[in-house]
Amino acid sequence: MTNNTQNSSQTHTNQSWGGRFSEPTDEFVKIFGASVFFDKILAPYDIAGSRAHATMLQEVGLLTEDEKDQILTGLDQILEEINTGKFEWSVALEDVHMNIESRLTQLIGNAGKKLHTGRSRNDQVATDIRLYLRDQVDDILVEINRLQQALLDLAEKEASTILPGFTHLQAAQPVSFGHHMMAYFEMLTRDGERLVDCRKRMNSMPLGSAALAGTTYPINRERTAELLSFDRICLNSLDGVSDRDFAIEFLSAASMIMMHLSRFSEELILWSSAQFNFIELPDSFCTGSSIMPQKKNPDVPELVRGKTGRVYGNLTSMLTIMKSQPLAYNKDNQEDKEPLFDTVDTLKACLRVFADMVPTIETRRDTMYNSTKKGYTTATDLADYLVNKGLAFRDAHEVVGKSVSYGIEHQKDLAELSLEELQLFDDRIENDVFDILSLEGSLCARDHLGATSPNQVKYAIKTARKNLI
Repeated sequence: MTNNTQNSSQTHTNQSWGGRFSEPTDEFVKIFGASVFFDKILAPYDIAGSRAHATMLQEVGLLTEDEKDQILTGLDQILEEINTGKFEWSVALEDVHMNIESRLTQLIGNAGKKLHTGRSRNDQVATDIRLYLRDQVDDILVEINRLQQALLDLAEKEASTILPGFTHLQAAQPVSFGHHMMAYFEMLTRDGERLVDCRKRMNSMPLGSAALAGTTYPINRERTAELLSFDRICLNSLDGVSDRDFAIEFLSAASMIMMHLSRFSEELILWSSAQFNFIELPDSFCTGSSIMPQKKNPDVPELVRGKTGRVYGNLTSMLTIMKSQPLAYNKDNQEDKEPLFDTVDTLKACLRVFADMVPTIETRRDTMYNSTKKGYTTATDLADYLVNKGLAFRDAHEVVGKSVSYGIEHQKDLAELSLEELQLFDDRIENDVFDILSLEGSLCARDHLGATSPNQVKYAIKTARKNLI
């Protein structure tokens, strides 16, 4: 009687761990605790990990050749069912791992139950996430590269286009529009380097850590790592199952990328406004207003700017999830996936839309040029000119300040003042001053590595194309 009652109760509990329990899980708790709604995205990686694990188990004698072949064939069928939408996901089985294992056992019988030998869902999911994120980083690097190529093409086309450079959002000095685009190229280069560096650390294999303390079976972790293309093995089983540093590091790198895209978005939004009118975004990347027929709204950069906060939030979420966890694995870690998956999807979409949009940007060269003339942007050039004539920089700064004040009073730019007017402030000024007071002269004078002259912009583009993978 006791045995019958015990067996009956087990049929109502999760078959992977029901032996300990005497009553079924509350129906709402099943839903509340299930992760299969979102972690099924890991299915291809879970199957890849299981294939490698089964191969290793056979090689060390824990599976027969026939059992291994059955498992591999069954896993292939499951992957096909998932890819074609025929796989039936069950909330009662909690997660992607148990759904796949249960289906495998249905397909091949007892051999399917042996697959879990020497591993736990704890090290299994930690491995799956690393495999997933490794692939996603590779995809993201491709999108970064594509955006950088677009920036290089735009910078090359606009290397001699004059744009007012700003500090404090006040006109400061003339710069090349191409030089401005290359600033974002540099940001993305650092972003790519961070992701490459992050990928190196995430490419450590936790599989074999089991639940937290390792396993008594004679597993060969080096062989499993080789089969899954991991560079190294996690050397502490407690850390292996509970470490999410690699995910936090990725989220941090993703936040930096989004911050850069958001800065770029802000400038595109400003530049495309009627007040600036520096650029034109194509209709295909904008929307209109339901009430104001004249409107053309830069929705794409606005959305990217808004989604930046979403990615920041995911980073904060992950840090908060991990901040109070004792070793080793805790159910809290189930909450690591949704912010991670959301960030991957958001980042890839934002990079993709920017890479598509940047080549379509049209510059309003005349508007930018005329705007650059308005802010006394060659004032520093006049100061440098006076320094080269023997005047101390602080004294030159004062002379130019007075010249600008005079220009404001008479509504003239420095280049529009006559030689006689300029000499009112210092008699060292001669006729050659007009060579450096023009916007073109100012731009071309900054002709050293990293500066804004068209020559240097072209050199930077050439170097970047050579180094870009």
